[in-house]
Amino acid sequence: MSRVKNMPTDTSHQSDLALLGLMQLVSPALPIGAFAWSQGLESAFELGWVNNEAELGEWLEGVLDDGLSRCELPLLIRLQAAWAEGDAGAVAHWNQWLHATRETAELVDEDTRLGAALLTLLKSLDLATAPDTLPATPGYVTLFAWAGHKRQVPVRQTMLGFAWSWLENQLAVACKALPLGHTAAQRLTERLRPQLVVAVDEALARTDEELGPILPGLALASALHETQYSRLFRS
Repeated sequence: MSRVKNMPTDTSHQSDLALLGLMQLVSPALPIGAFAWSQGLESAFELGWVNNEAELGEWLEGVLDDGLSRCELPLLIRLQAAWAEGDAGAVAHWNQWLHATRETAELVDEDTRLGAALLTLLKSLDLATAPDTLPATPGYVTLFAWAGHKRQVPVRQTMLGFAWSWLENQLAVACKALPLGHTAAQRLTERLRPQLVVAVDEALARTDEELGPILPGLALASALHETQYSRLFRS
């Protein structure tokens, strides 16, 4: 029997494994409870700030431009590099910096609880880092960066995966609470896919001095959600 042509090389095999590892990490089926949080979006619905598909698209574009591209995405670059270099001090620094940018108790709680859940999952998969390399309270972004490093995912792909997971979660929130139909959610996905790439490009270009979210509306919505009378999502 002749040898099959175009057999994968070791490099392409590793790339495939890295891609599959990233897909596992961003899957809605990942058992860390990300579906339970709305990041202030449920309150924005309740307050009448976001009422329909068009307004939701504008809200999400704003969070991408003034939030993810200035905060979580550039932090993934720095954290994944720190993990790769074995620099526990840098990991701790950026983990604490990220905690300091969380403007409400709800946002802090989400970050730390998702981080704890992801750490538990990574331990069960024998993927966790050594305990002495972890910050005191590792957040979700910090551990996402570790998983990207461990899976040998290129940092740009790690960032795209994180942004994609965020978008899917926000649209799932809208489908439950706005309500938003699933076809409308797919239209918004198609509209915002290019914006995810733009946000990653902007994050890659930002210096340390340019970091920090500019999201007063989201912070206010999150703070109000903490005492919202009727809610589907955690606070």
